[in-house]
Amino acid sequence: MVTRIIDGKAVALGLRDEVRRRALALRERGVVPGLTVILAGDDAASATYVRNKERAALECGIAGRTVRLPSDVDALTVLRAVEEANADPGVHGILVQLPLPAGLSRAECQEIERAIAPHKDVDGFLPVSQGLLLLGQPSFLPCTPAGCMRLLRSAGIEVAGRRAVVLGRSAIVGKPLSHLLLAADATVTIAHSKTPDLADVVRQADIVVAAVGRPGLVRGAWLKPGVCVLDVGINRLPDGRLTGDVAFDEALGIAGAITPVPGGVGPMTIACLLDNVCLAAERAAEGH
Repeated sequence: MVTRIIDGKAVALGLRDEVRRRALALRERGVVPGLTVILAGDDAASATYVRNKERAALECGIAGRTVRLPSDVDALTVLRAVEEANADPGVHGILVQLPLPAGLSRAECQEIERAIAPHKDVDGFLPVSQGLLLLGQPSFLPCTPAGCMRLLRSAGIEVAGRRAVVLGRSAIVGKPLSHLLLAADATVTIAHSKTPDLADVVRQADIVVAAVGRPGLVRGAWLKPGVCVLDVGINRLPDGRLTGDVAFDEALGIAGAITPVPGGVGPMTIACLLDNVCLAAERAAEGH
């Protein structure tokens, strides 16, 4: 069997072109889509990710602004930055880059994240957004799950009636993606570290989503021939290479389609973020 490689870069570029057109249409109406990112601390990976967001926003006609705060920042200062962005009508989307500094307690981090106005929650992480998703009502979709669904559509993967196994139960990927798959009429199983006979569970799937952060967890022998595999994992090996949660080389020749790491799901996350910012600006322009 020849395994088709799902090119996330190409799909993301197509979405970014669409966002660029929508942003231009908004600018012609006098509305400049605006994104504010709050970056606290000196985490190198976060700083790189934010730079990528800034560059992508600029390329798509979105006004990007980053509020940079020191690693010893207190919760009140971060909250003040969020509230200022909430009050700014030129800001349509706000995200607080995670992780926040270790000096902030878990309760403080949750307070900061939940301080974002729901109509500016372009990450789709707030309880309001997650609740609307659960109820099947319009909401900002979390970016990585939304990107996964777009990749399935772009690859022509039939979801309705198929058995999907989602490895990972995080509120950022696993849980929201399971609801999106259910809404698309898949039969969904969420598997995790306490799931017995994990290989047997995965072997039943027509669609496998790996989102646990363990390099090479899913072996080729776990896969049913022809399965579609979405590898959400991004793990850095000791030699500096990036790898996913799926043993990619073992999956080749077994899976019908698979996303690579890098170049698969990853590019979709920022593209879907920009899509959400544009959507927020469009809603604001219509007075919603």
